[in-house]
Amino acid sequence: MGAVETTELDRVHAKRELRGRLLSARAELTPEQLSAAGRSLAAQVLARPDVTAARTVALYVSAGTEPATGRLRAELRSRGVNVLLPVLRPDGDLDWAPDLGDASLVPGRFGIKEPVGPWLGRSALAAAQVVLVPALAVDSSGARLGRGGGSYDRALPRVASGVPVLALLHTVSEVLPTGVIAVEDHDAPVTGWVAATP
Repeated sequence: MGAVETTELDRVHAKRELRGRLLSARAELTPEQLSAAGRSLAAQVLARPDVTAARTVALYVSAGTEPATGRLRAELRSRGVNVLLPVLRPDGDLDWAPDLGDASLVPGRFGIKEPVGPWLGRSALAAAQVVLVPALAVDSSGARLGRGGGSYDRALPRVASGVPVLALLHTVSEVLPTGVIAVEDHDAPVTGWVAATP
């Protein structure tokens, strides 16, 4: 039992260390680079056939050094796509609400902007034909490294079978070899990724 506990502690420590390195690298990005990443990601995501065919897409409101998602959200809405945005529940799980534009967003827990509502329930994610998630990094097996809160790990098992779950990244340097991201039992994988191009 002691060996198992040590292994689990080692995984937690390794993830914390990797997360710190990636956040430090992102902290060096300029506002211009963040905006450019958002434009690049929007163009790539909107060109995907699975996104073009989707009626409902789950996305998120970018914060801090995440690639900007404002342009992508606006373009999806202009195409008539039902965009679902996460709302952080007190238990750390995610509820979902329709994206009605920036004017309908308010600061939620941790200052991250969220839609005011109406909340649709945790199971609303099952209606999405494409799910786009934040990530600091992914690996080639689909392991995803987030910020450590576990909200998406709770939510992603509700995604319907066969639906693409794509991590949005700044660069392909955030795609790591398999095994670099320490995987814990509760970690929910992604099926792919989209990285901004210079």
